[in-house]
Amino acid sequence: MSVTTRFAPSPTGFLHIGGVRTALFSWLFARGRGGRYVLRIEDTDRERSTQEAVDAITEGLNWLGLDADEPAVFQSARDARYREIIEHLLAEGLAYRCYASKEELDAMREAQRAAKEKPRYDGRWRPMDGRTLPEPPAGVDPVIRFRNPLEGSVVVNDLVKGPMAFDNNELDDLIIARADGSPTYNLCVVVDDMDMGITHVIRGNDHVANTPRQANILKALGVEPPAYAHVPMILGPDGVKLSKRHGAVSVTEYRAMGFLPDGLLNYLVRLGWSHGDQEIFSRAEMIEHFDLEHISSSPARFDMEKAWWVNHQYLKQAPMDVLRPELVWHLARLGIDAEGDARLDAIIDAQRERCRSMAEMAEKSAFFFQAPGEYAEKDARKHFKAPADAVLADLRARLADTEWQAEALHGVVHAVAAAHEVGLGKVAQPVRVAVSGAAVTPPIDQTLALIGRDVTLSRLDTAIAWLAAQPSETAS
Repeated sequence: MSVTTRFAPSPTGFLHIGGVRTALFSWLFARGRGGRYVLRIEDTDRERSTQEAVDAITEGLNWLGLDADEPAVFQSARDARYREIIEHLLAEGLAYRCYASKEELDAMREAQRAAKEKPRYDGRWRPMDGRTLPEPPAGVDPVIRFRNPLEGSVVVNDLVKGPMAFDNNELDDLIIARADGSPTYNLCVVVDDMDMGITHVIRGNDHVANTPRQANILKALGVEPPAYAHVPMILGPDGVKLSKRHGAVSVTEYRAMGFLPDGLLNYLVRLGWSHGDQEIFSRAEMIEHFDLEHISSSPARFDMEKAWWVNHQYLKQAPMDVLRPELVWHLARLGIDAEGDARLDAIIDAQRERCRSMAEMAEKSAFFFQAPGEYAEKDARKHFKAPADAVLADLRARLADTEWQAEALHGVVHAVAAAHEVGLGKVAQPVRVAVSGAAVTPPIDQTLALIGRDVTLSRLDTAIAWLAAQPSETAS
């Protein structure tokens, strides 16, 4: 059997971490078996669905590289097909019109609660042998209900949770079309899964209650239900439902925070799934090893610090073709156009060990592209002290005629330290503050080589002038 999976987000909000993990599991399962992975936008909720949310979902999936094998399917474009199926179910006696008013249904449920019964539709408009239904009330548009079996059970061999059985007498006749004729969620999902040939439905544990209903509709249509795999929820580190303070934010915000696509996916794949003790996976390894058998049936806990650790492992090893565009993107957010800058690869190599995110790398690399607007007060107070003024002046004079390569620059810095009989830090730290605005940079020779001769000399001149303008105690 050829595998086909789907990711079916609703565009009523942002694409969050739980949704991304569902998409990832579906994508990996299909990719690892040479199957199809499709994207379906479930936008039948016209009031809450927005184009902004659709764009955010698409942007997030594209950034993550979770590419579908065909253009996205929008439920809003399939209304005619849903109505066709509804008419078929009516014609076959598998669905019926229900004229019960909201007031009637509210009273019915209130009486059931008072009798300590489970609130549910009582089938009052369901055609049955020996029952005579009343005349439909004038001017009332009916809803359409699926005629759920009254006996037997629905057995689902869930690929994560194991066998689950649902008694049909616990399932009431759900509405498959509203009074205005528009189809409801469960009907649309069933028709889409049938038409798209979905073989495996991988989705969150919150959909378990929908499964027996959808399975019964599929069987009524003569279609064998797909295999279901309900993935446990992701909880916060405190064991409660994941919230924004834990990390339940749009996936686009994870890019803004500085995560790499594969770093984020690697962390998410390990939230509830394991392959031995392995923690770090390439994308190819994820595809090769991912299976449903090793998804835990217990909720996973989101740990932001662990996510950052995984991201840093990727950042240290990722190829330039991955890191370069991300650094350019983050620099652009700081107002720096670095597209095509020949120094990008060298800057990445200088920073990747010391930065756990691309946002951090961009912030710590901004000085390579623009002069610092001011000196960090704490660093200036600590490192712009005597003999900083004399050291910087001497260094500036020597650098003017130095070959601009890291090795030669290294020699000049050491020579100045020896000439002034100070430790290397008494030279390197004032220079760092002068050229970057702060006291933390890559090795000073590497830093100066990347900044370039003219810019370095100009920034040293600015620092020397700044020191000269300070009260005598600042530089002494």
